[in-house]
Amino acid sequence: MLFDYPKGAFVGRVLTKTRINAHIGPHKAIKDHLARQVEQVVWQYRLAPETIGFEATPAVPEIQVYHLALKTGKLSADVLSCLDQMFPVPIFFKLRFEGRIQVVAAYKRPAGADGSPPVSSAYFESPWVPSDAQRAAWPEASNLEILYERLLEPLLPFPARKGESLQARVERMEQIRALQREVMKCKGRLRTEENAVRKAGIAVELQKLKEEIDRLAGA
Repeated sequence: MLFDYPKGAFVGRVLTKTRINAHIGPHKAIKDHLARQVEQVVWQYRLAPETIGFEATPAVPEIQVYHLALKTGKLSADVLSCLDQMFPVPIFFKLRFEGRIQVVAAYKRPAGADGSPPVSSAYFESPWVPSDAQRAAWPEASNLEILYERLLEPLLPFPARKGESLQARVERMEQIRALQREVMKCKGRLRTEENAVRKAGIAVELQKLKEEIDRLAGA
């Protein structure tokens, strides 16, 4: 889902690849992905008390939005992870390629009171939509933490359960993803297994995995 961000939050500052590569350090593969897949990175918006008037919280002091112009229709998650690690606040990435936009973000939360880096989930993403698609109304929120939830919720693939916190919902989504990976492995074993008894056992295992996914995906 695309939102029409407040004009007062606009930054429009290019984040140079030199600066990004300095943060990447010796990880050549990530540098290669950045060079091959990304044309430009722009810090597009800063959602903070002084730019949009929403109160900050310890968990969400501000939210940043980055625009990535892509050379290809795909972007390696390690590039996004690198950018996320550069800044300790929640970040949304707007990927643009051939007239289409996709929004991608991980759920980022503080690790604790010991000054450790924030903890990030796997990435969630919107469908690709035309860049001129209609923008959703700006979410109502009493502070930046609630605004963050409102902006992230449309990216989560399964509905929230009654009384479920955002962190609990994200953890449930990650459990589903892990089970989906097990389903793919199970299907591969089922295709290659020739022994009828073992094949039947794999089929039972596969069915149990699917049932657990259905249970976790339900509202």
